[in-house]
Amino acid sequence: MLTTLITPVILSGGSGTRLWPLSRSKRPKQLLALTGTETMLQMTAGRCVDGGRFGKPIIVTNAAHAEDIGAQLTASGFTPAAIITEPAGRNTAPAIALAAIEANSDAALLVMPSDHVISDVPAFHAAIERALPLVAEGWLVTFGITPDAPDTGFGYIQRGEEIVAGVQRVAAFVEKPDRARAEQYLAQGNYSWNGGIFLFRADTYLTALEQYAPTMAKAAHAAMAGATRDGAIVAPERETFLQSPSESIDYAIMERADQVAVVPVEMGWSDLGSWDALHDIAERDVDGNVIHGDVVAIDTSHCLIRGEGVVVTTVGVKDLIVVATRDAVMILPRGSSQEVKRVVEQLKTRAHITLDMPFPMD
Repeated sequence: MLTTLITPVILSGGSGTRLWPLSRSKRPKQLLALTGTETMLQMTAGRCVDGGRFGKPIIVTNAAHAEDIGAQLTASGFTPAAIITEPAGRNTAPAIALAAIEANSDAALLVMPSDHVISDVPAFHAAIERALPLVAEGWLVTFGITPDAPDTGFGYIQRGEEIVAGVQRVAAFVEKPDRARAEQYLAQGNYSWNGGIFLFRADTYLTALEQYAPTMAKAAHAAMAGATRDGAIVAPERETFLQSPSESIDYAIMERADQVAVVPVEMGWSDLGSWDALHDIAERDVDGNVIHGDVVAIDTSHCLIRGEGVVVTTVGVKDLIVVATRDAVMILPRGSSQEVKRVVEQLKTRAHITLDMPFPMD
């Protein structure tokens, strides 16, 4: 069994454009309070505050967000071990490599996206405990989310034979399926959603990286060797890091390694990847509406209505998503919020300011 504290590694490099107009490149969704008074980043860090089990977190982000991240963690009473600023986005495998090099070699790294919701934290902690004995033996572990619908927006994990109680070998990682295959996976009962949460020793990960992605490993080690430091902020050397391939941990490591396990878990998980997802998990009023801000909703039902610094009024509508800031308004049918990406694509062609600047509140 591991005797060292678990080091949370929080990946905070996403731009979160699927939640435009609130989420923008300079203040993406992980830095916003979308489900309560705390931001998604603060909630993620708050899942790992047991001093007897978890150490200080390592955050991997970009330089533009480092100051905000430090301020938010301080406001919640969290002291990061490091805030590593990626010189450029290179997907999850190189980002995790930077954290693994920064951490103690024998530390167990709990890798988490910064912008997910987990409502049943005790169930999450119990799943971590089930995984730890295998982690100590050099296994790479992921957590499989119990699916409640044939969702085509997630990758899936096919679970194989049981290794120890509550932990199974990964039989296969599966790309996002079409509807028919997703329904088949649910019917078979041995598939989980891939939530992008991992647990392994730092040295186990780096050894696997050197075996399966040596160019990436070399670039990460060189970038950290040449890093500059300012308090908790660690800035890897840019030119060497840019030599790293851009790959996810799934492609670079998890699909290739031999000792890969999955812990299936029901923990009230959501990747909060759309306005529809936010409507699904939020508390609704008697008319099925999710209301936030200064809103007057008359004869309105089953809508998500959010006003940030403006009053929003609706009369006689249903099944809509309405999000308004002082510089942007978005309205679309509920159930089609993935179409926000089309809006963002159009705005990109105009280099529109609302993609970049934080939404104005004052």
